[in-house]
Amino acid sequence: MSHDNAIQTEGLTKRFGELIAVDNVDLGARAGTVLGVLGPNGAGKTTIVRMLATLSEPTAGTARVGGFDIVRDAARVRSLIGLTGQFAGVDELLTGEENLLFIGRLLGMPKREARARARELLGQFNLSDAADKAAKTYSGGMRRRLDLAASLVGRPRLLFLDEPTTGLDPRARGELWNLVRGLVADGTTVLLTTQYLEEADQLADDIAVIDHGTVIATGTPTQLKAKIGGRTLRIQPEDPTQLEAIGAIVAGRFPELDPLTEGGTVTVGVNDDAVMPVLAADLREHGIVLTDFHLGLSSLDEVFLTLTGHRAEPGETNETESETER
Repeated sequence: MSHDNAIQTEGLTKRFGELIAVDNVDLGARAGTVLGVLGPNGAGKTTIVRMLATLSEPTAGTARVGGFDIVRDAARVRSLIGLTGQFAGVDELLTGEENLLFIGRLLGMPKREARARARELLGQFNLSDAADKAAKTYSGGMRRRLDLAASLVGRPRLLFLDEPTTGLDPRARGELWNLVRGLVADGTTVLLTTQYLEEADQLADDIAVIDHGTVIATGTPTQLKAKIGGRTLRIQPEDPTQLEAIGAIVAGRFPELDPLTEGGTVTVGVNDDAVMPVLAADLREHGIVLTDFHLGLSSLDEVFLTLTGHRAEPGETNETESETER
């Protein structure tokens, strides 16, 4: 087990009766980085977080968080971590400041220190103007920011974010991403579970792809993209009714390629640059006018589809074991 990692698991396994929710998982998160755990609904992501946060004991295997064993040293682990789950865990009847003050008091802070920390975090998360308003009046993005702030009251060295942006609009997601980047820049280690491929691409230094409780691939976003052939040719016709014809032309000229039609574009994973001029000539010969024809790095979405055989299904929640709030 590497002692250079802030989070390290070996053979981590969790069974519920006959069901194996997490199967022999090896993960490592370097200190001061974001480890993205990417997988569809039911893949085992939340169960992994619950074990690492000492909310559920593993059936087999070992894990260390901040250098401490999650079973033998559970109390030490809990003193180092913060957790933001899939659903905001704030008390809607309390104000923003009261929520954070309450967490601080639970952590054993003197009242004056807890209040000062609450106000510091409200300022950091742009919630000072709403400090005296009940949380039930907050927008979804404000509640998630307050929830993240609550997980930071104790100044954790490690932060578990379990699908933190589920249900948020794009603007609120972007705001939360910026907050996470700021935390990492200050030295916090983050384990982020997500079904949003863009989120993993934006935030994660390293990614573990999980499907049916098993790690099926690991690496940086760039390394994972390279695993499916490196690059993707994107072909978009001026006339959307010609997509099927383009797919047929690609398959006819290069039977080994597997063109995918989606969103008004035909995409093809390629390894050979020579494919481009040949296809360009064929399409021109068939009178197909293009608005886009370029070769780029494969997207994380395409990586996921290739590795799992299906696309991620963003927005769904819940796994084998229900979430326990902070």
